[in-house]
Amino acid sequence: MTHDVQALIARVQEQERRLVLPSFTHDDAWALGTQLVEMARGRGLPVTVDITRGQQQLFHVALEGTAAHNDVWIARKVATVRELGCSSFLAGLQARARGEVFEDAPWIDATRMAGHGGAFPITVAGVGVVGTLTVSGLPQAEDHALAVEALEAFLAQL
Repeated sequence: MTHDVQALIARVQEQERRLVLPSFTHDDAWALGTQLVEMARGRGLPVTVDITRGQQQLFHVALEGTAAHNDVWIARKVATVRELGCSSFLAGLQARARGEVFEDAPWIDATRMAGHGGAFPITVAGVGVVGTLTVSGLPQAEDHALAVEALEAFLAQL
């Protein structure tokens, strides 16, 4: 298991290094969010999609099959990215590689943060992490993968 987790950590770290935007505006949030929602609708996926820049929520859509609890997960995943500067999936995987559970760490408030996949940092070249792209509603690896796929497609269009 450790080898598999280490390989997954390396893959997620590579995604975070590669998926860097030249800038990120309100219009970009709309375009990225709309694109992700259309991908999810086309696949019949019950997800909530959220995009922030700084502390401001720029995009939020809850598709059929989601519930208010998805918003709770989003808030916890976003807090993890803001606190640690990496994806919520990577934070959880790194804890797992150490033989720990992210939420059990003494410095983690598990009601506020979650080391589960779905929140991905929006990074701007020369600036750093400026926001988050978050998906909630699927198993955590799938939430993460959908966010990454949407960000890859968005970057390809720039």
